[in-house]
Amino acid sequence: MSTYKNTFKSRKILDEVRDVMRLHHYSIHTERTYCDWIKRYIRYHNMTSRQDLIDGEAKIEAFLTHLAVDKDVAPSTQNQAMNALVFLYKHVLKQTLDQEINAVRASRKINIPMVMTREEVAQIIALMEGVPQLVVKILYGSGLRIMEAVRLRVQDIDYTFKQITVRSGKGAKDRITTFPTSAIPLFQNHLAKVRVIYNRDLDQGYGEVYMPDALSRKYPNAAKEWNWQYVFPARNLAVDPRSGKLRRHHIDPSVINKAIKVAARKTELTKRISAHTFRHSFATHLLQRGTDIRTIQALLGHKDVSTTMIYTHVLQQGGQGVSSPLDDLDI
Repeated sequence: MSTYKNTFKSRKILDEVRDVMRLHHYSIHTERTYCDWIKRYIRYHNMTSRQDLIDGEAKIEAFLTHLAVDKDVAPSTQNQAMNALVFLYKHVLKQTLDQEINAVRASRKINIPMVMTREEVAQIIALMEGVPQLVVKILYGSGLRIMEAVRLRVQDIDYTFKQITVRSGKGAKDRITTFPTSAIPLFQNHLAKVRVIYNRDLDQGYGEVYMPDALSRKYPNAAKEWNWQYVFPARNLAVDPRSGKLRRHHIDPSVINKAIKVAARKTELTKRISAHTFRHSFATHLLQRGTDIRTIQALLGHKDVSTTMIYTHVLQQGGQGVSSPLDDLDI
């Protein structure tokens, strides 16, 4: 039984994991991530029966140590794997983990975020067009993560107060961030086109979007209302993997990532630019303008201000604020 598909009842276990996660209203993204870690765990230990899952503490410890030592994963990645396996044992297998898990901890790396200048941001945005350009403008203009941007609903944008409400962001927290005035006419024009698609879907018997379980029960008709529609809908209808319903989801983030890579390649910039680079640049440029660190922390949705403090590096001149001695020489 060399492949995962042939191992004992692991597919049944994954079905149980999905059922429990859906019962607890986990997002489909988290569901897929947890299932992937459980697959890797089973493969690592070459498990062929449920009996192999016994002595979970020692096996989890060995797997997490493997991730830190052999795979050199980041601490957040190791924690994610830990959470997935604890969920498996406690909530699916109903096995308590009484012994301490003393895995080798992944070393915390202090990575200085890649940041673009204002000119570089403008250069890349100018080389983009259509929906990808609009998404990137909001990544930089509001400091959103890419998944937060593609999941925006019509009602999340407030033109009057010039703000965006980010719902269920990282850590399942809501927050409010700024909305650029210059983007208002662009979004109004874009949403006029989206509404045409929405009305056509309604005419064809569709027009329903995904709603979190609690909201779908509380507001059974809301899924077809305009306010709940995605700001950036997908081009085509697709079958929802959970409900089996045919409906229009939000645009896939890979479309945006690909457009960013193409634009960055055209600029011939040597910097490694991704969707998250625009969020880093948003924070750094606000600091350069004199915005206080606590405000930036709230706009980004950071739990701890120490996470936001990493952006203060840009305000320093040279390494640790020290000018090079070569600049003192008259040569």
